[in-house]
Amino acid sequence: MAVAVVGTGFIGPVHAEALRRLSVEVRGILGSNAEKGQAAASALGLTVAYRDYDEILSDQAVDVVHLASPNNTHFDYARRALGAGKHVVCEKPLAMNSEETAELVRLARQHANLVTAVNYNIRYYPMALHARHLVRSGELGTPYHVNGSYLQDWLLFENDWSWRVEAGAGGALRAVGDIGTHWLDLLQWITGLKVTALVAHLATFLEKRRKPSQSAGTFANTGNEPSGEWTEVDTEDYAAALLEFESGVTGTFHVSQVNAGRKNRLGFEIACSNGSVAWDGERPNELWIGHRGRPNEILIKDPSLLSPVAAAHADYPGGHAEGFPDTFKQLYRDIYGYIEAGDYSAPRSFPTFEDGHHEALLCEAILRSHQERRWVSTAEGTTT
Repeated sequence: MAVAVVGTGFIGPVHAEALRRLSVEVRGILGSNAEKGQAAASALGLTVAYRDYDEILSDQAVDVVHLASPNNTHFDYARRALGAGKHVVCEKPLAMNSEETAELVRLARQHANLVTAVNYNIRYYPMALHARHLVRSGELGTPYHVNGSYLQDWLLFENDWSWRVEAGAGGALRAVGDIGTHWLDLLQWITGLKVTALVAHLATFLEKRRKPSQSAGTFANTGNEPSGEWTEVDTEDYAAALLEFESGVTGTFHVSQVNAGRKNRLGFEIACSNGSVAWDGERPNELWIGHRGRPNEILIKDPSLLSPVAAAHADYPGGHAEGFPDTFKQLYRDIYGYIEAGDYSAPRSFPTFEDGHHEALLCEAILRSHQERRWVSTAEGTTT
């Protein structure tokens, strides 16, 4: 089994490092230009710096393509990889709109002997897995309400820039598409309930930003020194939504990329009839469990205390922290174990193109709700 990674920014090397921790061969990497590709291949000790995407598709040694390139490339790259008979692991969002994601779902079904996965890695924190067990098993009773947020600060300043800021490269929704979909995917996966309707509000606080001649990497520390050309911003810095889930469960969430001091904080709380559970992604090895008639608990990650599925994705004993890079390893362990088993009719426990399509529908419902100032059903179709 050999892999080619597309993308040399923040997340592409994360894919490569996680795969190598599992002894999966990463054959090469493709950058947006030859210089970036060669630098990444040298830094990661890879054999090949691909010249273009066609070279990956024609490389018979490559079995799997990992897409960590800008969002506007995902549809074409995924479609072509499937046509070349290669498994696909795609970063979120799966594509730029639900028309594209629906087509990718159709192609995935057509190529049922290939794995088609979306990189919702946050599912694979051990404490998120254990929270799922507590909710799904009924130990906490019936879910009533979920709330939470996903907050960052890497786009706080006027000269903070990335290709993600531009709708043409990242999509019409930036904060929601980039990190909000992680929260939405996680909470639906934990509860087992889909969002069916919502009302949303978006805000762009920095309506103009200074665009540098060369885009800074995601999370790059640009400081706040004026530089670059003033450019209109056509994506949101912040979003908030009220949610309706299946079975009458309600929810609230907000997402921001301009919250000073919040580096990568995904948090949630799920209120149920017999208890509550809460988790903070910046303290990933702790799970808060709330009670009415007895003291609350803070469960520290320890495989001997977790549900069997959570323990299976916790490789280190109690007191030994596991974090962000480990979630990629655990996701890929799930995906590549499935490929190795070779039974493509078996249920897929990892996030699939169908999950990516549902998230695209949610994004379009959020955008339509904001534009039309009303509640929107997620079944209403696409936004043009």
